[in-house]
Order: sequence, then structure tokens, then C-alpha cells
Amino acid sequence: MHGPLLKDAPPVAPAGAVVQPHVLALDDDASIRSLIAEYLSHNDLRVTTVSSGRELAAAMARETVDLVVLDLRLPGEDGMQIARKLRAESAIPILMLTGRVDEADRVMGLELGADDYLTKPFSPRELLARIRALLRRAQSNATVADAIAKVRAYRFGGWELNIGLRRLKSTDGKTLDLTNGEFSLLTAFLSAPQRVLTRDQLLDLSRLHNAEVYDRSIDVQILRLRRKIEPDPANPTYIRTERGAGYVFNAAVDVVR
Repeated sequence: MHGPLLKDAPPVAPAGAVVQPHVLALDDDASIRSLIAEYLSHNDLRVTTVSSGRELAAAMARETVDLVVLDLRLPGEDGMQIARKLRAESAIPILMLTGRVDEADRVMGLELGADDYLTKPFSPRELLARIRALLRRAQSNATVADAIAKVRAYRFGGWELNIGLRRLKSTDGKTLDLTNGEFSLLTAFLSAPQRVLTRDQLLDLSRLHNAEVYDRSIDVQILRLRRKIEPDPANPTYIRTERGAGYVFNAAVDVVR
């Protein structure tokens, strides 16, 4: 797997830091896994390759994944069932890999909810182009209405907050512990970036995550959040105070569904 190792202390995020989209590729052929990993990782994508449905499920459980490349013909496994399960659990983009003569597989895969397909043997350049197109489409389909209900993760300034795992990763991959209140307040900010939020609005958004956040504790929780994510908590750049109005999360936020 290409990616940062866990360390003991988060570094200061460099200006304009971004998290590379994470592609998870399942194929039983080691040479194809190697080709996919090498080509995509050299083109600004983070890549994890696996050889079985069990490994795919384990990777999905511990990581935020933006797109799945799925070979439908797997020895001893039902690629269609894997695709069906992925689609039932999320709206994650799925790119199928099929043989040139497997038209029935392509049709069934698309009917199950796969977003695109590529026939083997394939050009790595075309694979990259199709992945980028699917990632762009997934981002453009994000709407404010389902920003909280269907989101799997938020990313900002090199940080990543995985909603399902309730895990905050720093710019070098370190996992930071958050209290329930801190998690819910950070999620509230990330669901409405660059908007002034009053204490009442923060309370309402926090309650969507069943957190015990109270009006009198918001300032304390925000102070603690600043100590964890701000390069200089005394001069915050992410969570800024708007005097007489509330707070604003002053950063671009990417949504992963």
C-alpha cells in the first residue's frame, strides 16, 4: 500500500496541502495489480491493490476509498456479488474490468450500479482518464442537501475526517483522538465551510451526530479543536471567530461519498 505511516505528532500542514484521491483495485493477477499501482501512483493518486474480496472489505473498513477498480472474473469469488454489496453500502464510483468477450458481464455490472467499464487488455492511460472522469463526476454530484447524511469523509488542508470510523487523520497520517463533542463540532464546521455559524446552528448540526454538546461548552470544545488542528492555536486559520456572530470554518473542504 502506498501511503504515510502513523507517527506520533502531526506536522504543520503546508499551504495548499491536499490529500490524494484513494483508488482501491481488486484483481487476482499480480502483474495487473503492479501495473495499476505503479501507473496511478505516478499520476497523483494513492493506490491500494488487493487480490480478494476479503482483502477489499478489510481495506474499505479501515480506509477512506474514493473509487474501486473491480475485476469481475475472480477465481472462486463472485465479482458481481462484490459489486452489488459495494453499491448497496455506498455511492462509491466503481470501474469494472472485464474481458473483451464478456458482454453479459458488462451489462450485468452496469445494471448493478457500476459506473464504467474497461476491457482487458487495457491502456493504463485510458484507465487513468476514466478514473479521473469518475472522480470529477462524483465530486460534482455532491449536493448540500445530503452533505451530512451521505458523506463518508471530509478533507481539508491535508487533513481527513472519516465519518464512519470517527477518525481524524493529520497531514502525515497520524490518527488523533476526538471526544464525541469535538467530533460533532468539527463535522458541523466541515458540512458548512466558509459560512458563519451561530452557536445555535452549531448545536443543531452537532445533534445530528447524537453528541452531548451544550451552549456553554462550545467555546471550550472549539478551543480544544484549535489545539489539535491549528498550526498556531493562538492565531487560528481554520476555525475563526466572527465577533458578535459566531464562528466560520475558513478552508476549502472536499467531500467523499
